[in-house]
Amino acid sequence: MRIAFFLPAPLDLLTGAQVYNRRMIAEWQAAGHAVSVHSLEGTHPLADEAARNAAASAWSAMPSDAIPVMDNLVLPSLAPFAADLTTRRAVVLNHHPTGLEPGLAATDAASLIAIETELLPLCHRVVTPSETIATTLAKQFGVDRAKIAVIIPGTDDAPRATGSDGPGVHVLSIGSLIPRKGHDVLLRALARLFDLNWQLTIAGTAKLDPRCAADLPALAKELGIADRVRFLGEMTGAPLAALWNSADLFALATRYEGFGMVIAEALKRGLPVAVTKGGAAGDLIAPSCGVVCPVDDVDQLSKALRRLIFDTPLRHEMSDAAWKAGQDLQGWPAQARVFAGILA
Repeated sequence: MRIAFFLPAPLDLLTGAQVYNRRMIAEWQAAGHAVSVHSLEGTHPLADEAARNAAASAWSAMPSDAIPVMDNLVLPSLAPFAADLTTRRAVVLNHHPTGLEPGLAATDAASLIAIETELLPLCHRVVTPSETIATTLAKQFGVDRAKIAVIIPGTDDAPRATGSDGPGVHVLSIGSLIPRKGHDVLLRALARLFDLNWQLTIAGTAKLDPRCAADLPALAKELGIADRVRFLGEMTGAPLAALWNSADLFALATRYEGFGMVIAEALKRGLPVAVTKGGAAGDLIAPSCGVVCPVDDVDQLSKALRRLIFDTPLRHEMSDAAWKAGQDLQGWPAQARVFAGILA
Protein backbone atom coordinates (compact mmCIF):
# COMPACT_ATOMS: atom_id res chain seq x y z
CA MET A 1 0.00 0.00 0.00
CA ARG A 2 1.24 3.49 -0.85
CA ILE A 3 0.56 6.22 1.72
CA ALA A 4 1.26 9.96 1.54
CA PHE A 5 1.41 11.41 5.07
CA PHE A 6 1.02 15.19 5.44
CA LEU A 7 2.04 16.72 8.76
CA PRO A 8 3.55 19.89 10.21
CA ALA A 9 7.29 20.47 10.41
CA PRO A 10 9.37 19.62 12.31
CA LEU A 11 8.58 15.92 12.47
CA ASP A 12 10.90 15.36 15.44
CA LEU A 13 9.02 17.73 17.77
CA LEU A 14 8.30 16.05 21.11
CA THR A 15 4.55 16.53 21.21
CA GLY A 16 2.01 13.75 21.60
CA ALA A 17 0.62 14.36 18.12
CA GLN A 18 4.02 14.17 16.44
CA VAL A 19 4.97 11.08 18.42
CA TYR A 20 1.76 9.43 17.18
CA ASN A 21 2.56 10.49 13.61
CA ARG A 22 6.16 9.25 13.76
CA ARG A 23 5.28 5.93 15.29
CA MET A 24 2.54 5.20 12.75
CA ILE A 25 4.90 6.06 9.89
CA ALA A 26 7.66 3.86 11.32
CA GLU A 27 5.35 0.89 11.91
CA TRP A 28 3.82 1.15 8.43
CA GLN A 29 7.25 1.27 6.84
CA ALA A 30 8.38 -1.71 8.91
CA ALA A 31 5.31 -3.61 7.67
CA GLY A 32 6.35 -2.98 4.07
CA HIS A 33 4.06 -0.10 3.13
CA ALA A 34 5.49 2.69 0.94
CA VAL A 35 5.11 5.87 2.98
CA SER A 36 6.08 9.27 1.61
CA VAL A 37 6.34 11.85 4.39
CA HIS A 38 5.43 15.45 3.58
CA SER A 39 6.59 17.56 6.52
CA LEU A 40 5.11 20.96 5.70
CA GLU A 41 6.95 24.15 6.62
CA GLY A 42 5.11 27.30 7.65
CA THR A 43 2.65 28.08 10.42
CA HIS A 44 -0.06 25.54 11.30
CA PRO A 45 -2.99 25.37 11.83
CA LEU A 46 -3.37 29.11 11.13
CA ALA A 47 -1.87 28.57 7.71
CA ASP A 48 0.39 31.33 6.39
CA GLU A 49 1.65 31.70 2.83
CA ALA A 50 4.62 29.40 3.47
CA ALA A 51 2.28 26.69 4.76
CA ARG A 52 -0.08 27.01 1.80
CA ASN A 53 2.80 26.92 -0.68
CA ALA A 54 4.34 23.85 0.98
CA ALA A 55 0.97 22.09 1.01
CA ALA A 56 0.30 22.88 -2.64
CA SER A 57 3.70 21.62 -3.71
CA ALA A 58 3.42 18.39 -1.70
CA TRP A 59 -0.15 17.68 -2.78
CA SER A 60 0.72 18.18 -6.45
CA ALA A 61 3.68 15.81 -6.12
CA MET A 62 1.64 13.03 -4.50
CA PRO A 63 1.56 9.82 -6.60
CA SER A 64 -1.83 9.09 -8.13
CA ASP A 65 -2.10 5.74 -6.33
CA ALA A 66 -1.18 7.08 -2.88
CA ILE A 67 -3.73 7.32 -0.08
CA PRO A 68 -3.47 10.79 1.51
CA VAL A 69 -3.34 10.78 5.31
CA MET A 70 -3.08 14.16 6.99
CA ASP A 71 -2.61 15.48 10.49
CA ASN A 72 -5.49 17.90 11.08
CA LEU A 73 -3.02 20.65 11.99
CA VAL A 74 -2.16 20.94 8.28
CA LEU A 75 -5.75 20.58 7.04
CA PRO A 76 -6.31 24.38 6.73
CA SER A 77 -3.27 24.65 4.45
CA LEU A 78 -4.88 22.06 2.17
CA ALA A 79 -8.24 23.86 1.96
CA PRO A 80 -7.72 24.76 -1.73
CA PHE A 81 -7.85 21.02 -2.47
CA ALA A 82 -11.21 20.46 -0.76
CA ALA A 83 -12.72 18.91 -3.87
CA ASP A 84 -9.95 16.29 -3.92
CA LEU A 85 -10.54 15.08 -0.37
CA THR A 86 -13.49 12.94 -1.41
CA THR A 87 -12.18 11.76 -4.78
CA ARG A 88 -8.77 10.84 -3.32
CA ARG A 89 -10.43 9.10 -0.33
CA ALA A 90 -8.41 11.24 2.06
CA VAL A 91 -8.04 10.26 5.71
CA VAL A 92 -7.58 12.86 8.44
CA LEU A 93 -5.92 12.10 11.76
CA ASN A 94 -7.70 14.48 14.15
CA HIS A 95 -5.78 14.48 17.42
CA HIS A 96 -8.28 17.06 18.67
CA PRO A 97 -10.14 19.87 16.88
CA THR A 98 -7.76 22.76 16.29
CA GLY A 99 -10.40 25.39 17.00
CA LEU A 100 -10.94 24.02 20.51
CA GLU A 101 -7.34 24.66 21.57
CA PRO A 102 -7.53 26.65 24.83
CA GLY A 103 -6.09 30.17 24.63
CA LEU A 104 -6.88 30.87 20.97
CA ALA A 105 -8.21 34.28 20.02
CA ALA A 106 -11.95 34.09 19.40
CA THR A 107 -11.60 35.00 15.71
CA ASP A 108 -8.90 32.36 15.16
CA ALA A 109 -10.93 29.71 16.95
CA ALA A 110 -14.02 30.52 14.88
CA SER A 111 -12.01 30.39 11.66
CA LEU A 112 -10.49 26.99 12.46
CA ILE A 113 -13.82 25.54 13.56
CA ALA A 114 -15.37 26.70 10.28
CA ILE A 115 -12.57 25.11 8.25
CA GLU A 116 -12.81 21.75 10.02
CA THR A 117 -16.61 21.82 9.85
CA GLU A 118 -16.33 22.28 6.08
CA LEU A 119 -13.49 19.88 5.32
CA LEU A 120 -13.76 16.97 7.75
CA PRO A 121 -17.10 15.67 6.39
CA LEU A 122 -15.54 15.58 2.89
CA CYS A 123 -12.91 13.06 3.93
CA HIS A 124 -13.31 9.33 3.44
CA ARG A 125 -12.39 8.56 7.07
CA VAL A 126 -11.49 10.52 10.18
CA VAL A 127 -9.24 8.86 12.76
CA THR A 128 -9.25 10.08 16.37
CA PRO A 129 -7.31 8.92 19.44
CA SER A 130 -10.30 8.74 21.79
CA GLU A 131 -14.04 8.25 21.97
CA THR A 132 -14.30 11.71 23.53
CA ILE A 133 -12.91 13.37 20.40
CA ALA A 134 -15.02 11.12 18.16
CA THR A 135 -18.16 12.29 19.94
CA THR A 136 -17.08 15.93 19.63
CA LEU A 137 -16.48 15.61 15.89
CA ALA A 138 -19.85 13.97 15.32
CA LYS A 139 -21.85 16.40 17.45
CA GLN A 140 -20.08 19.69 16.78
CA PHE A 141 -18.42 19.28 13.37
CA GLY A 142 -20.99 17.34 11.40
CA VAL A 143 -18.84 14.26 10.76
CA ASP A 144 -20.80 11.08 10.11
CA ARG A 145 -20.05 8.86 13.12
CA ALA A 146 -19.76 5.87 10.80
CA LYS A 147 -16.76 7.56 9.15
CA ILE A 148 -14.90 8.00 12.43
CA ALA A 149 -12.45 5.38 13.66
CA VAL A 150 -11.08 5.56 17.20
CA ILE A 151 -7.47 4.33 17.21
CA ILE A 152 -5.80 5.09 20.50
CA PRO A 153 -2.04 5.61 20.58
CA GLY A 154 0.18 2.67 21.31
CA THR A 155 2.07 2.43 24.57
CA ASP A 156 5.52 0.86 24.71
CA ASP A 157 6.29 -1.79 27.30
CA ALA A 158 8.22 -0.32 30.20
CA PRO A 159 9.55 -1.49 33.57
CA ARG A 160 7.62 -0.63 36.67
CA ALA A 161 8.86 2.55 38.33
CA THR A 162 10.75 1.90 41.55
CA GLY A 163 10.13 5.40 42.89
CA SER A 164 12.30 7.89 44.72
CA ASP A 165 12.71 5.80 47.88
CA GLY A 166 11.69 8.81 49.99
CA PRO A 167 11.71 10.47 52.33
CA GLY A 168 9.50 12.81 50.28
CA VAL A 169 7.32 12.19 47.25
CA HIS A 170 8.65 12.87 43.75
CA VAL A 171 5.81 14.24 41.60
CA LEU A 172 6.44 14.06 37.86
CA SER A 173 4.66 16.04 35.15
CA ILE A 174 5.49 15.71 31.46
CA GLY A 175 4.12 18.09 28.86
CA SER A 176 5.08 21.01 26.64
CA LEU A 177 5.38 24.33 28.46
CA ILE A 178 2.23 25.77 26.94
CA PRO A 179 -0.92 27.10 28.64
CA ARG A 180 -3.01 24.07 27.59
CA LYS A 181 -0.97 21.71 29.76
CA GLY A 182 -2.00 23.57 32.93
CA HIS A 183 1.39 23.51 34.64
CA ASP A 184 0.41 26.80 36.31
CA VAL A 185 -2.56 25.07 37.94
CA LEU A 186 -0.34 22.24 39.18
CA LEU A 187 2.14 24.71 40.67
CA ARG A 188 -0.63 26.57 42.50
CA ALA A 189 -2.14 23.31 43.78
CA LEU A 190 1.17 22.04 45.14
CA ALA A 191 2.08 25.40 46.65
CA ARG A 192 -0.75 24.94 49.14
CA LEU A 193 0.90 21.77 50.44
CA PHE A 194 3.70 23.60 52.22
CA ASP A 195 3.45 21.22 55.19
CA LEU A 196 4.16 18.09 53.10
CA ASN A 197 7.44 16.77 51.75
CA TRP A 198 7.28 16.76 47.94
CA GLN A 199 9.40 17.66 44.94
CA LEU A 200 8.06 18.39 41.46
CA THR A 201 9.80 17.78 38.13
CA ILE A 202 8.30 19.22 34.94
CA ALA A 203 9.75 17.92 31.67
CA GLY A 204 8.65 19.37 28.36
CA THR A 205 9.73 21.52 25.44
CA ALA A 206 9.93 25.29 25.89
CA LYS A 207 10.03 25.93 22.13
CA LEU A 208 6.31 26.15 21.44
CA ASP A 209 5.54 29.10 23.72
CA PRO A 210 8.68 30.83 25.07
CA ARG A 211 6.61 33.32 27.03
CA CYS A 212 4.73 30.59 28.91
CA ALA A 213 8.00 28.72 29.43
CA ALA A 214 9.49 31.84 31.08
CA ASP A 215 6.39 32.56 33.15
CA LEU A 216 6.28 29.15 34.84
CA PRO A 217 9.61 29.39 36.75
CA ALA A 218 8.66 32.96 37.67
CA LEU A 219 5.36 31.66 39.06
CA ALA A 220 7.14 28.99 41.09
CA LYS A 221 9.34 31.70 42.59
CA GLU A 222 6.33 33.91 43.31
CA LEU A 223 4.60 31.02 45.08
CA GLY A 224 7.67 30.35 47.18
CA ILE A 225 8.27 26.84 45.82
CA ALA A 226 11.13 27.43 43.39
CA ASP A 227 13.44 25.26 45.48
CA ARG A 228 11.02 22.33 45.15
CA VAL A 229 10.49 22.51 41.37
CA ARG A 230 12.78 21.47 38.51
CA PHE A 231 12.17 22.39 34.86
CA LEU A 232 14.16 19.97 32.70
CA GLY A 233 13.06 20.80 29.15
CA GLU A 234 12.79 18.08 26.50
CA MET A 235 13.97 14.67 27.60
CA THR A 236 14.40 11.43 25.68
CA GLY A 237 16.15 8.08 25.93
CA ALA A 238 17.93 6.97 29.08
CA PRO A 239 17.56 10.29 31.00
CA LEU A 240 13.80 10.22 30.46
CA ALA A 241 13.60 6.56 31.47
CA ALA A 242 15.53 7.35 34.66
CA LEU A 243 13.16 10.22 35.40
CA TRP A 244 10.13 7.97 35.04
CA ASN A 245 11.76 5.37 37.27
CA SER A 246 12.38 7.88 40.07
CA ALA A 247 8.79 9.14 40.19
CA ASP A 248 6.29 8.28 42.91
CA LEU A 249 3.29 10.03 41.40
CA PHE A 250 2.35 11.47 38.00
CA ALA A 251 0.34 14.68 37.73
CA LEU A 252 -0.98 16.68 34.78
CA ALA A 253 -3.40 19.59 35.16
CA THR A 254 -4.19 19.70 31.46
CA ARG A 255 -6.94 21.88 30.07
CA TYR A 256 -7.48 19.71 26.98
CA GLU A 257 -6.16 16.43 25.59
CA GLY A 258 -7.18 14.37 22.60
CA PHE A 259 -5.96 11.30 24.48
CA GLY A 260 -3.12 11.85 26.94
CA MET A 261 -0.25 9.60 25.92
CA VAL A 262 1.87 10.44 28.95
CA ILE A 263 -1.00 9.40 31.21
CA ALA A 264 -1.06 6.01 29.50
CA GLU A 265 2.71 5.77 29.92
CA ALA A 266 2.39 6.57 33.62
CA LEU A 267 -0.07 3.69 34.00
CA LYS A 268 2.24 1.40 32.04
CA ARG A 269 4.94 2.15 34.62
CA GLY A 270 2.65 1.62 37.59
CA LEU A 271 2.41 5.23 38.70
CA PRO A 272 -0.70 6.54 40.45
CA VAL A 273 -1.97 9.61 38.62
CA ALA A 274 -3.64 12.92 39.43
CA VAL A 275 -5.05 14.68 36.37
CA THR A 276 -7.71 17.16 35.37
CA LYS A 277 -10.48 16.11 33.01
CA GLY A 278 -9.52 18.20 30.01
CA GLY A 279 -10.96 16.56 26.91
CA ALA A 280 -10.09 12.86 27.06
CA ALA A 281 -7.42 13.20 29.75
CA GLY A 282 -9.40 11.36 32.40
CA ASP A 283 -10.79 8.59 30.21
CA LEU A 284 -8.11 6.04 31.12
CA ILE A 285 -8.24 6.63 34.86
CA ALA A 286 -10.26 4.30 37.06
CA PRO A 287 -10.77 5.43 40.68
CA SER A 288 -8.54 2.56 41.79
CA CYS A 289 -5.44 4.00 40.08
CA GLY A 290 -5.79 7.77 40.35
CA VAL A 291 -7.91 10.88 40.70
CA VAL A 292 -9.54 13.10 38.08
CA CYS A 293 -10.36 16.69 38.99
CA PRO A 294 -12.23 19.46 37.15
CA VAL A 295 -10.21 21.65 34.80
CA ASP A 296 -8.65 24.72 36.43
CA ASP A 297 -9.89 23.70 39.88
CA VAL A 298 -6.84 24.42 42.00
CA ASP A 299 -8.70 23.64 45.21
CA GLN A 300 -9.82 20.14 44.21
CA LEU A 301 -6.49 19.24 42.65
CA SER A 302 -4.66 20.40 45.76
CA LYS A 303 -6.90 18.28 47.99
CA ALA A 304 -6.38 15.24 45.75
CA LEU A 305 -2.62 15.70 45.75
CA ARG A 306 -2.59 16.13 49.53
CA ARG A 307 -4.32 12.78 49.92
CA LEU A 308 -1.96 11.00 47.53
CA ILE A 309 1.21 12.52 48.97
CA PHE A 310 0.21 12.08 52.61
CA ASP A 311 -1.28 8.58 52.41
CA THR A 312 1.56 6.25 51.45
CA PRO A 313 -0.46 3.00 51.69
CA LEU A 314 -3.13 4.49 49.40
CA ARG A 315 -0.48 5.54 46.91
CA HIS A 316 0.96 2.04 46.89
CA GLU A 317 -2.50 0.51 46.35
CA MET A 318 -3.09 2.87 43.43
CA SER A 319 0.32 1.99 42.05
CA ASP A 320 -0.63 -1.70 41.97
CA ALA A 321 -3.91 -0.86 40.19
CA ALA A 322 -2.16 1.44 37.72
CA TRP A 323 0.39 -1.25 36.87
CA LYS A 324 -2.39 -3.78 36.24
CA ALA A 325 -4.33 -1.33 34.04
CA GLY A 326 -1.21 -0.38 32.12
CA GLN A 327 -0.48 -3.94 31.08
CA ASP A 328 -3.74 -4.03 29.10
CA LEU A 329 -2.68 -1.14 26.85
CA GLN A 330 -1.77 -2.14 23.29
CA GLY A 331 1.61 -1.44 21.69
CA TRP A 332 2.28 0.59 18.54
CA PRO A 333 2.51 -2.34 16.08
CA ALA A 334 -1.01 -3.47 16.96
CA GLN A 335 -2.46 0.04 16.65
CA ALA A 336 -0.64 0.67 13.36
CA ARG A 337 -2.16 -2.52 11.93
CA VAL A 338 -5.63 -1.30 12.89
CA PHE A 339 -4.95 2.08 11.25
CA ALA A 340 -3.59 0.47 8.07
CA GLY A 341 -6.69 -1.70 7.94
CA ILE A 342 -9.00 1.26 7.45
CA LEU A 343 -6.80 2.57 4.62
CA ALA A 344 -6.94 -0.58 2.53
